Amino acid sequence: MGKVDRLDKILANLGYGSRKDIKSLAKQGIIKVDGKIIKDSSFKLDPLISKIEVDDEEVFYRKYIYIMMNKPNGVVSSTDDPISETVVDLIEDKYKVFNPFPVGRLDKDTEGLLILSNDGQLAHRILSPKKHVKKTYYAEIEGIVDEKDIIKFKEGVYIEEEYKTLPAELEILESDTISKINLTIVEGKFHQVKRMFQAVDKKVIYLKRISMGALKLDESLKLGDYRELTENEINLLEK
Repeated sequence: MGKVDRLDKILANLGYGSRKDIKSLAKQGIIKVDGKIIKDSSFKLDPLISKIEVDDEEVFYRKYIYIMMNKPNGVVSSTDDPISETVVDLIEDKYKVFNPFPVGRLDKDTEGLLILSNDGQLAHRILSPKKHVKKTYYAEIEGIVDEKDIIKFKEGVYIEEEYKTLPAELEILESDTISKINLTIVEGKFHQVKRMFQAVDKKVIYLKRISMGALKLDESLKLGDYRELTENEINLLEK
């Protein structure tokens, strides 16, 4: 059993228009609840139990949405910003009505996997420091990354005077004046990947998150593109 709510609020939240629009649709007699025409848009019901139809098409009610985005550079991981474009600005209105927010943050100049949802409990579980959910990043590094760095990151490095990172897994893809690596961490400290490489006298010049938990970025998504997660993918987030 879900929460009893007004018909106009439920349909507005599902992207069927404003409450005024829903009121107009109801007056036209094209909204049905459990087979009965409802002309009062303030009618209350439990959308998890009752069947709603608009113009003879069944309304698929859902409480939460889960979106995977390939975040582009230059976009802020927040719901609003007075200066910069946000990740929420990139999504369609039919998703905005659910009031999604970024689950975790990526720096403005970082690309890659970002989850947007309105499921606060899921976000809390994923972001809880106690959960140690793995996050893997692909990065390009100014400087030669070698075996010594692998050992240091495995032991943990100091990114603050009194804070040592938890063990991280560094994979070297290419070691050169510009090195290419994958780094898996279980924390989410501010600018953590950049600061970890600063701690070993190197500089991150490109950063992209490629996985979160067991969920990998859909590489078919172009920068700025997004899609809804499947049920299986939602479960992968916590693995």
